[in-house]
Parts: sequence; C-alpha cells; structure tokens
Amino acid sequence: MANPARILVVDDEPDLRSLYELTLLREGYQIATAENLQEARALLAEQIFDVMITDMRLPDGLGMALITELKNQMRKERCVVITAYGSTQNAVEALKAGAFDYLTKPVDLKQFRSVIATAVRSHPAALISEPSPLRSAPLTASGALGERALGRLIGRSDCMQQVKERILKVATSMAPVMVTGESGTGKELVAYAIHANSHRAKGPWVAVNCSAIPENLLEAEFFGAKKGAYTGAQQDREGFFQAARGGTLFLDEIGDLPLAMQSKLLRAIQERRIRALGSTQEELVDVRIVSATHKDLAQEVHDGHFRQDLFYRLNVIDMVIAPLRERAEDLPDLCEALLTRIAEESSIAVPHLAGSALDYLTRLPLPGNVRELENLLYRAVALGDGQDLQIDAPTVRMPEPREGTPTSSSPSASLPTDLQHHLDKLERDILLRTLQATNFNRTAAALQLGLSLRQIRYRIARLQIEVPSTSEPGDELD
Repeated sequence: MANPARILVVDDEPDLRSLYELTLLREGYQIATAENLQEARALLAEQIFDVMITDMRLPDGLGMALITELKNQMRKERCVVITAYGSTQNAVEALKAGAFDYLTKPVDLKQFRSVIATAVRSHPAALISEPSPLRSAPLTASGALGERALGRLIGRSDCMQQVKERILKVATSMAPVMVTGESGTGKELVAYAIHANSHRAKGPWVAVNCSAIPENLLEAEFFGAKKGAYTGAQQDREGFFQAARGGTLFLDEIGDLPLAMQSKLLRAIQERRIRALGSTQEELVDVRIVSATHKDLAQEVHDGHFRQDLFYRLNVIDMVIAPLRERAEDLPDLCEALLTRIAEESSIAVPHLAGSALDYLTRLPLPGNVRELENLLYRAVALGDGQDLQIDAPTVRMPEPREGTPTSSSPSASLPTDLQHHLDKLERDILLRTLQATNFNRTAAALQLGLSLRQIRYRIARLQIEVPSTSEPGDELD
C-alpha cells in the first residue's frame, strides 16, 4: 500500500488549523501544522511534503513568501493558498508566484477536500528524500497523450521550442492560462497540449467557441438548465462547466463574450460555483480554465469592451503564439506534416512540394498563418496534376455591380457609413453566390474560396446564411 500523502498546514488561527487538520486526517493524510512562517520554515527544512496549505496573512509575514521560497529552491510541494473572500488580486498573485491553487474564506470543506485531493494526485510520482537546491531534470511530457499533443505543434524554431517548454511548466498547476496569437496560429492545439500534459489529462476536454453561441443561449450553454427553465427545455441539460468537471474547459475567442456574460463567468470562476437556469441550488465545479483570443484584450479593456477584473482573472499565465511569418524556418516541417495528413485523408501518395513552391510560400505574408497554409496546400493538391505541387494564392472574385448600382468611379457613388456592415454584406453575397453555384456543397464552396470547412461554416453561421440541411461527405470530420 502506498504511503499516505504528507501535508503541511500553515495557519495562525487555532480553530481553523484544527478544522483543516481533522478534515485531512479523515481523508487518510499525514498532517503537520505550523502557526507562522518561522515554524513552517523549520518543518520544511526537516522534511518534504506533498502539499503545503498556507493562509495568506500570518503573524510574521505573508504566506506568499513560503511559496516563493519553495519555487526558488525547486521544491516539489504543491502549494494551496487561502485568501480572504473577494481578494481576487491576492489569488492571482499567488498563482503567478507558483501556487498550485487557491481557496477563499470561509472555506467550503467539500471544495477543500477536492482541491487537496487534486493537488496530491498531481504531485510527481518520484519524490526526493531531502530538499535540494540542485536544478531539476529537464521537463518531459507526461505520458503518451501529452507527447502526441506536443507532437502536433510542428516547428523547430526557437519560439516554438519556448512554447513547448512553457506548456510543460504551466500544465502542472491550476492557474488559468490565456493563449493569444493571430487567427490560424494553433491556439487550440497549444491549449489542448496544456490539458494533455496536466494531471487532468484523463478528464474531459471541452472546447467552446464563445463567438459561435447566440447571446440568448449563453447562460444555458455555460451553466446548464433545468427542465422548463425556458421554452423548449423539455429535460435537464448540463452546461459546459458540468461537462468539463474534473478536466479542462477551453474558452476560444473569449474576447467575443458580451459584457453581461463576462460578469457571470467571472463569478463562476472566482466562486467555483454555478447555478443552472431554473435551479435554486448552486453546485461546485472543478474545472481548469484555458482561454484564447486573437484580440488585444488589454485594448479591449481600455475601450470598455472587456471587464478588467475578468481579464486579470483569466490572464494569470499568458502564452503568446508567434505568427508564421516570424518563424519561416518552420515552413518545411509544417508543409510536410500537412501534406502527409492531406494525403492520408485523400488516400493518395504524399505529394512533393517543389523547391520553387516552398520559396514562394516563404515570401507570402500568410495573414491566416497555419490555417491559410493548409488551405493553400489543399488547393494545390486538388488542382495539381500529380507532379510537383505548385502554389498559387486563390483570388476571390467580387460580385459584379448590379444594373443601376453606382460604382466607385461614379460621381453618385458614396462611401459606406458603416464599414463593417458594408463588408459583411459583400462577404455574404460572395458566399451565397458560391454556395448556389456549388449546389450548397460546403466542401466544394470552401475549396473554391480558399477556405477550410470550419471557416466556411463559421462564416455561414455568422452571416446567417440558410443552407439546406442535407449532409455532405466529410462534414462530420471537421
């Protein structure tokens, strides 16, 4: 039978210290207690623990000092900090300093047991017997799932190697991670690699595109709904938070959430409790949040489009993914990997990319990054003759002006007063004409426009284009 986990409890209030100790003893752990920094440091010098729980404020200083010291000594203890209710900034600072997780007072004992159990499970299997200032072994992926997830991040450039190293570092805590980068850089792949290399890898992975959910359905989608909570709710349904219990909830395009929903999300993250629509009871949720956006959220906060408190709560650890134009040395490996996948999907031999084509790709700006590169290669394979692939950037034909419509050279032409609305109308017209020309075959339309199936689906939904509900081959694979 494995030895019970050893836990150090640091709190200056005797009643709370005893409560934590008794609760953990009932769970079968070995417990040591300290009432201040001095006693805690003495115990840490004598032995190694699996988990340290510390109050933020102690008689002789802040519990944060212990977390910083353990991190500097490269100790393996998982640190859980207890902060006062509403002290979001303290919790964020603790996570940034290296804490595994945090709890707020008054501590809910059910949540307390859950957080400590998670911290114990996440501790490295092989513990050293004595504190050591020596540098730890190089970071490695945790298991086959983690290795495969890292392997999908193609590239040997310095920036990609740094991303992989950072993934392995941040995967070991519960701290929220914000992944930022331009569209098509692989933010979801990075987020999944964090999940796959964490102690939650065996738990669910729930990915949510915040920009694709109608505003009136957001609360029900996130928190679930009880039967009869709204028209059409014929049975209880779980939301994203319930579905991700014990795993990771990935919130893609978080910058597109409306302000009203941002407030509700902030409360759910801080309190770790949610209330389903139509329910009078709150329930605890155990999820790790990883979010992503292509927007400059700091600027969105400045412009009043994103809550500052939610930004700080989500951006505890930030990961910036470089655009493809800044890592051109990764192009050969990316092309090889993408062509291999395209060949497997099409049941053909892996095409050869001519050297001239690769040189051409390195000169393209590729604002769509890896996603645009993939589209170009799909197009080249589809239109190629089986010989060396040649790349030609697709051009999108603008709709011909209708009779009587003023053109830009016409004296009566006027500039649009709402540019986004004007561009949306043009894009909708192009998509609709292309879909009609392909008998609403989304795959064929996407190929003709140089888009992926996912991209054209997103645009169809955003621009509210009605498409016949008939399925087409390959849709279910996207």
